[in-house]
Amino acid sequence: MAIYAYSFVNKKRDLSDILSTVVKEEPRFISNFQNITYASAQKHEWLEDQITGRSVTVQTVAGNTATLAENDAAKLKVGTLLVIQNDSALFRVTAINGSDCTLELAGSNGSAEAMPSDGAVLNIVSSPMAEGSANGDGEETNHVSGTEYNYMQIFRKDIVLTGTAMAVNVYGNIDNQINRQTAFALGELARDLNRVALFGVRREPGANVRGEAGGLYCFAAGSDGMNIDANKLTLDSFMINDAAQNILSEGGEPMQILCSPGQARVLSNEYKPSLQILRSDDRRGAYVATIVNEISGRGMTIMADPDVPDTDVWVMDTTGLGLANLKGRAISDVDATPQGFDGVKRMAIGELTFEFKNAKQRLCRIHNLQSSAEAIRALRNE
Repeated sequence: MAIYAYSFVNKKRDLSDILSTVVKEEPRFISNFQNITYASAQKHEWLEDQITGRSVTVQTVAGNTATLAENDAAKLKVGTLLVIQNDSALFRVTAINGSDCTLELAGSNGSAEAMPSDGAVLNIVSSPMAEGSANGDGEETNHVSGTEYNYMQIFRKDIVLTGTAMAVNVYGNIDNQINRQTAFALGELARDLNRVALFGVRREPGANVRGEAGGLYCFAAGSDGMNIDANKLTLDSFMINDAAQNILSEGGEPMQILCSPGQARVLSNEYKPSLQILRSDDRRGAYVATIVNEISGRGMTIMADPDVPDTDVWVMDTTGLGLANLKGRAISDVDATPQGFDGVKRMAIGELTFEFKNAKQRLCRIHNLQSSAEAIRALRNE
């Protein structure tokens, strides 16, 4: 029996909504993660989306035949219309034989190009359909292209109030003091979640092994992920647009630039004349600004997170990010006061993991940058 009485003694409180509010107010990467469907196992699996880029790259051209990569050729059908990037000439696919596509000039549109050159990028305009089209004639858009997974991780914070602390009564009654300490614990938990979401490496739980959730670097920083080596150069819009182009070519939509506060200053120096500072609910960060993506013409948010390594910048499509609680194990707190303890103890505990849908297509890392301190020093000297 508890020595000290308060309104929710021996009661379990669901803190997931409070945590969501705390997370959204944190100027961190974690604020991109939305709560999704509850997970039902320690190994949480999800279906990857089938996202396909709307452009193809010509490898070689011989006569009127263009050779493409196999995955690019699969995007086309006989009749598909293509336009050369940064040019107005329109081409039509008249035949497809494996990775070889026969093209004809459908309209010059004022261009002098008669055929794409080696290495040209062709944007898909559309694939016109004949009357009475049948099943299989249309461009296929499948929801499922495979599965990925992450493991659950248990997070716990103990909230302790001694009898002496409660007697001092600085913050009001016991309820108020517990709520205050709970808010501190959830703020600390949000920062822990942010670092796990960045640097965690997935680890399967076992008899003597604690489950660990994988994060951004685990899913997208490998050799098979999209990356750009900056070769110790200063961060600039060219690198950002190259990364955005990589995401667009894979079918994603670049919408956020995640970097350290120092690199945000470096980038903002270039964009200073056109920066738009936002203070609305849907834009959060120690430094947040919206810039125009020169590849798609849409806005990209700069989010400065002190936990991001200073020599790394991520350009991201954040629509694939999600947070999954194990069913019945969302963050909650319960009374944990042991018999005879002079005070009150409560335990905030939960089990959850992160989803990174299509990480290899939606996330592009710019690494090996010049440090922001060196870049800012050079800018100041200029």
